[in-house]
Amino acid sequence: MNLADMLCYADIAELTRIAEAYDCTCSSHSKNELIQSILSTVQRRDVMESRISEIKGNDLRFLNSLVFENRASYSLEELKARALSGDQAKVEKPSQDLSILSTAVKKPRKGKNAKPILPPSPDETVRMSISRFKTFGWLFNGFSQQTRYMYQVPDDVKNRLSDALERRYRTILVTVDEPHMYRDERSLMVEDIVYFLRFVRDNELPLTTEGVMYKRQISQALELLSVSETPPAKGGWRFGYGRRFLDYPDRFALLYDFAFYEGYITEEPERLTLSEAGRGIADGLVKPDPSKLYKFWLRLYKGPIPNLTMLVQWIMRLSSEWVTVESVNQILLPLIRPYYYDSQNDILERRVLIMLMHLGIVRLGETVSGEHVVRITPQGKMLVLGHSLAFEDTLSLGKPPV
Repeated sequence: MNLADMLCYADIAELTRIAEAYDCTCSSHSKNELIQSILSTVQRRDVMESRISEIKGNDLRFLNSLVFENRASYSLEELKARALSGDQAKVEKPSQDLSILSTAVKKPRKGKNAKPILPPSPDETVRMSISRFKTFGWLFNGFSQQTRYMYQVPDDVKNRLSDALERRYRTILVTVDEPHMYRDERSLMVEDIVYFLRFVRDNELPLTTEGVMYKRQISQALELLSVSETPPAKGGWRFGYGRRFLDYPDRFALLYDFAFYEGYITEEPERLTLSEAGRGIADGLVKPDPSKLYKFWLRLYKGPIPNLTMLVQWIMRLSSEWVTVESVNQILLPLIRPYYYDSQNDILERRVLIMLMHLGIVRLGETVSGEHVVRITPQGKMLVLGHSLAFEDTLSLGKPPV
């Protein structure tokens, strides 16, 4: 439903709160006048952009998690999960920005028995965010007996919010001419799946007691692939990004996990073998599906990066031309939370942009002056537009340490 439909179902009290949030001048006793005043105000571009400019921190991440998903409603628990997404060791403290000034810690009153007023708990912070979005007319409760405990975002509001955010981000974005050199790896990952399956078909591959190929076989497999990688150093932290992320380099770990997940390879007690499905690909009878590989990566990496789908959507929308990675970082880093030892910058550049290049979704280049630049590929745009996963759709093949 659109905003006008949802306003018609809202009661006078809710309409009055929304009208007051937008400084509408109208009678608070006439439902029709309230609705018309809210609609005429909210539909103005400057009003929406002014409201967007005030959103920061948790609220900005929360808002971005809602604008790219096609779904009718959310439960309170689903909204809370989005608002708290990305927390690992601890919940982020509420930021002292314009959107949540009311959550600032107040000084304790003087007196013998006075107690300090503590900042709100994470649950309270989330509820305040939901309450703010309801006051802005961005979230509504359902209106039937079955949906009254669910929350909905009006379809036209969702479009206006995403457009307003994009206009805001484009003021930061830096476009450049085509770089003198760039990497375009379209089709290479899919081709390397075939090369790896042929390697498994044509060789005896013993496994360690942990089910990992031996160092010599790993090196032989890596030499066959289109992109050069070296095995990860022992002793470093590697978890969260796949079942064999600990044992193999980033790109090969994704390729291997995909082949295992799709049932192309089988880890027997002492050796790695090819299944019938894998043999069909190795023999050239069937081609791997790049859209399956992209969707697998999304689901796998959404564990450590809960808002990955939204990040990829923004990269697609903002990089229709060559743009600097630095300006993309400036836009998207505030939407990312660290994952254990991975900083926000590590996540965006190493886990997202570089993996998107390996998947053929983007090209990465370098200008004459040494600036790193990025651009979406035509294939990448089709894949991103065609595969928008639900926030909760993740795939866990490797658990972080307790």
